Amino acid sequence: MASGRNLVLIGMPGAGKSTVGVLLAKALKMPFTDTDILIQRRQDCYLQELIEEHGIEGFIRIEEETVKSLDLNNHVIATGGSVVYSEAAMAHLKTRGIIFFLNARLYQLERRLKNMKSRGIAMTPGQTLASLYRERLPLYRKYADVEIDCSRKHIETIVSEISEKFTELR
Repeated sequence: MASGRNLVLIGMPGAGKSTVGVLLAKALKMPFTDTDILIQRRQDCYLQELIEEHGIEGFIRIEEETVKSLDLNNHVIATGGSVVYSEAAMAHLKTRGIIFFLNARLYQLERRLKNMKSRGIAMTPGQTLASLYRERLPLYRKYADVEIDCSRKHIETIVSEISEKFTELR
């Protein structure tokens, strides 16, 4: 495979995509891009404001357009948790990247996500984190080239695991 492949991280909000992504970028000496931050910069507002203003479907369209506009090689890319709702966005990411699913367990996510109302999570009113997890899990697995079990692992272990696997696959 070409050496310019991107390393793409998908997973639930709170799974650690941005944190792991920054550390991976340092370890692999690659630039880092966070699509949530890119969306906020381009739209000049927070994700939660976009969801409130445009609804979940509108937000997913904005996310899809942002992801499809990426023209990156040899980057570590952390995506928003809802990117898997867009087949077009995932197809675009897959053309130049290897997709890693950070599978954090529900109990970990519940412990980490204290600010769900303001974080900018694409979920319907009244939807629980557990139901969102069940809804998205099959999509993450569908698009992932590699699934990383993040339960009971230190962040450095996760970074090492992904680095090794990415080096093998690229």
